[in-house]
Amino acid sequence: MEKADFILKAQYVLHMDETADAAGKSLLIEDGAVAVRGDKIVDAGPIGDIEKKYSASEIIGGSGQLKAVLPGFINTHTHAPMVYLRGIADDLPLKEWLEKHIWPIESKWLGPEFIHDATELACLEMLKGGTTTYNDMYFYENHAAPAVKKTGMRAVLGAGILDFPTRVAQTRDEYFERAQELVNEFLNDELITPAIAPHALYTCGPEGQKRAARMAEKYDIPIHIHLSETKWETVEIEKLYGKRPVKFLDELGLLSDRVIAAHCVWLDDEEIEILAKRHTGVSHCVESNLKLVSGFAPVAKMINAGVKVTFGTDGAASNNDLDLLGEMGTASKLHKALSGDPASLDAKTTVKMATIWAAEALGLGNRTGSIRKGKAADLIMLDLDKPHLTPVYNIFSHIAYAAKPSDVEHVMVNGRMVVKGGQIVTADEKEILEKARAWGKKIKESV
Repeated sequence: MEKADFILKAQYVLHMDETADAAGKSLLIEDGAVAVRGDKIVDAGPIGDIEKKYSASEIIGGSGQLKAVLPGFINTHTHAPMVYLRGIADDLPLKEWLEKHIWPIESKWLGPEFIHDATELACLEMLKGGTTTYNDMYFYENHAAPAVKKTGMRAVLGAGILDFPTRVAQTRDEYFERAQELVNEFLNDELITPAIAPHALYTCGPEGQKRAARMAEKYDIPIHIHLSETKWETVEIEKLYGKRPVKFLDELGLLSDRVIAAHCVWLDDEEIEILAKRHTGVSHCVESNLKLVSGFAPVAKMINAGVKVTFGTDGAASNNDLDLLGEMGTASKLHKALSGDPASLDAKTTVKMATIWAAEALGLGNRTGSIRKGKAADLIMLDLDKPHLTPVYNIFSHIAYAAKPSDVEHVMVNGRMVVKGGQIVTADEKEILEKARAWGKKIKESV
C-alpha cells in the first residue's frame, strides 16, 4: 500500500473538476475519500478504492459520520484589514461612506501594525468559514503576508495604486515602489501570490492603469480593479473619457484573463461581450452591493455570455462579514428573482463560482479550486449532522442554500490542517480577538 499523510472520508466528495464536468461526468463522489501526501492531493475516489491503495497517519471522517468534503472556498474580492472597521460607518451610499468616513479613519490609523493584526483577524474569520484563499486589495500588503502565512491561508495580495497621496505613498511612483517590494519578496512564494491593484478608473487614471498592466505582464501576476461598481462611476468615466468604463479599459488594451474585476454592476450588453471576449474574471459582491445600494450586477447575463463570475465579500466594513457561504445563498436567490428564472444560478453553478471558477479567474486553476491528483490539498470538511442539513437529497443544494460557517469542521490548506474540530490550530484565537478589541477601543476613541 502507498503511504499518505491524511485520508479524508465523507458521504459526499464534491471534486468540482471542470474536465470531468465537460465530459458529462458527475462532480460528486458518493461515499468517497481523498488521500493527501505532503502538500498535494494524491488521489480521490470511492472509499473502498482509496482504502485498498493507501494507508495514512491520520484518517478523518468515516465510521457512519455524516460529512462532505469539497475544495476550499475562494473569496475573489476583499479588503481584509477592514475587519477592524466593521460597523464603524453603516447605512450610507458608497461615495459618502468612503470620502467622509473610511478614508479619514484610514489616513489616521493605516500602518504596518494595523495591517498585520487586522489581517490575522480576517484570516481567522475566513478560515473558520471554509475560505482557504482570498484575493485582496489594500496597502502594506508585505505586512499582511506574514499574518496570512502564520495562519496557513493562501492569498493573492494586491498592492493598491492611487493617483493621490495617502499615508502609504505620496506619489504614483511611490505606490509602484511598494508594489515592486511586494513582488520582489513574494513572487515565487508557496502561499502568497503578489498582484497589482489599480484601485478604480476614477482614482487611478489611464497612465496608472497602463503602468499597472505593464508590471503585471512583466511578472505574470494578476491585476485587481474595481470596475463599474456604481452608476456615479459610469457617468463620471463617460464624462471624463467619453466611454463607459469597460469599453474605455478595453480600448486602452488593459482587459485580459489576468484581470479580476470587482463588482461590474453597471454594464451594458456590449460591455458584457467585451468581458467575455477578453476572458476577464468578475467578482460578484452581492451583499456589499445591496448594503451600499450600488445596484444589481447582471450576473445571469454575464454567465450566459461566458464570463467567469465568482464571489467576493468586499471588505467587512461594507458587508459586514467575510462569509462566502452567505454570499452564495444571497446571490443565488436574488438572481433567480431578478431574472424571473428559478433555474438561474442553480446550486451546482453557485458552488462552481465559489471554487473552481474562482481559482481560474485568479490564475490559480492549476493549483487549487478542485479535488484532483497533483493539485494543492486545499480542502474543507463540513459536518452534515445538523438539523438544518437533515435530510440530504442534494448536497449541492445544501451547500448553496443551507450551510453555515459553523458547519465547517476541518480546513486544510496546502496539505496542512489549519482548522480542526472548528478551532484554528495555527494561531491563538484568543490573542487575535484581544488585539482586535484593543484596536477597536483606540479607533473608537479617535472618531
